[in-house]
Amino acid sequence: MVTTFLGELYTSFVWVPTVVLGAALALKLPAIVRMWRDPLLRAVGGLLLFACALFVSVTPSVIGWVNRVTGVPNFAAPWAYSLLTAFSGAGLLLIVAWRFGLSERSDTTRRARRWVISVYSGVIVALWVLFALADVPVERVRDLDTYYANTPFMREEILLYLLAHTVAALITVRLIWNWVRADALHGWLRWGLTFLGAGYTLSLVFDVAKLTAVTARWTGHDLDALSTDVAPCAACLAAVLIAVGFILPHTGQFLHGRLRVRLAHHRLRPLYVLMRSVDGAGVPFLLCAAPELRLIRRETYIRDVLLPLARHLDEDLRTRAHRAALRLGCTPRRAKALAAAVAILDAIDSGRRDDGTGHPDTADLLQEIGPVSRALRHRDAIDAVRVAARGEGTGAGAAEPVGVVQANSAAQANSGPPAASSMDPVRRTPPVHPAEAPRFLLPRRR
Repeated sequence: MVTTFLGELYTSFVWVPTVVLGAALALKLPAIVRMWRDPLLRAVGGLLLFACALFVSVTPSVIGWVNRVTGVPNFAAPWAYSLLTAFSGAGLLLIVAWRFGLSERSDTTRRARRWVISVYSGVIVALWVLFALADVPVERVRDLDTYYANTPFMREEILLYLLAHTVAALITVRLIWNWVRADALHGWLRWGLTFLGAGYTLSLVFDVAKLTAVTARWTGHDLDALSTDVAPCAACLAAVLIAVGFILPHTGQFLHGRLRVRLAHHRLRPLYVLMRSVDGAGVPFLLCAAPELRLIRRETYIRDVLLPLARHLDEDLRTRAHRAALRLGCTPRRAKALAAAVAILDAIDSGRRDDGTGHPDTADLLQEIGPVSRALRHRDAIDAVRVAARGEGTGAGAAEPVGVVQANSAAQANSGPPAASSMDPVRRTPPVHPAEAPRFLLPRRR
């Protein structure tokens, strides 16, 4: 029952791995073409290309078409086996390119690459020789491995391609899971490696299912469903996971960066609205503007309006507000933002046009527009700080209003990370790559 379901599932979704692998190849292709001399990128491109060709070639309709075009029954079998072997070799070349360094002039790298290329090229040649010697007149589209499991030469061919793939998968799985446990990998790279490790681990399920079904035929038993239903589904899912492993570090970093930009733009809205009430105009809306440009335009507008306004700030009030916010339980960073918000609102509400008191630190104020904007979202905290600051100014003092500390704590919890500034439009945390970080997953730049 389960094997029948898996067989129907494979028939219905056989093109899904090809599409996902093609997307991964398209994502990597520009970097591969631009930096073709990089052995890491060449290995990644070869692996994805062979994987795409393999899954196109093993679909039942393509198998039948290849057999008809060549006029040789089961000609598609050694062709598919060769692609799978080439895919396995490309995976090992990828491991070699990273494990032994990027320099193609390294003796260790050259020896390892020559070993992989010679062994897996020899396997491919042997597959075609064995097929030429085998007697396989009956076309089998889905169950060739078990149907010809006892046929001389074809038996050896089936065993050879499965062993070649199993060895490559075991080596790759071992190294990838070692990399996943390495320290200082950033989140997206670790997730990409995890998907790669899961994909290659699942590819071993394909090998085990195939070998079990073939061995059962050798001993006179019938476990063909493992080869025709379980193994293809495992291979499809493994291919999808491997493709996601290559895609995720790229798309994850890109989408995460875009999200941070949009959040920074959104968090500046309270201060932007306040400055617009002072200036009377705003930033013209551009429909096709990139998120980064919108963020820079909003920051620039806020600073352009805030700079002349800063000359009218009451620095004495700002200092008292800062001390009051600290007494009310705010962190130093939040107290500084609340004090600036109180001083800005006081200057706007009073309509002051004379020079403010003291010497305002305009550079610091313009740099901290993100925290100030987030502080403006919590008027209850601002009002509490303002009351306490005015009480200090009159010498009467001010008791801490009920719930102020709770309001401040909630405001701090909801404020999130600080917004980016135009000095640092997007505060990206650069990924830290340890000495053993597999960089072939990351976007490559000149």
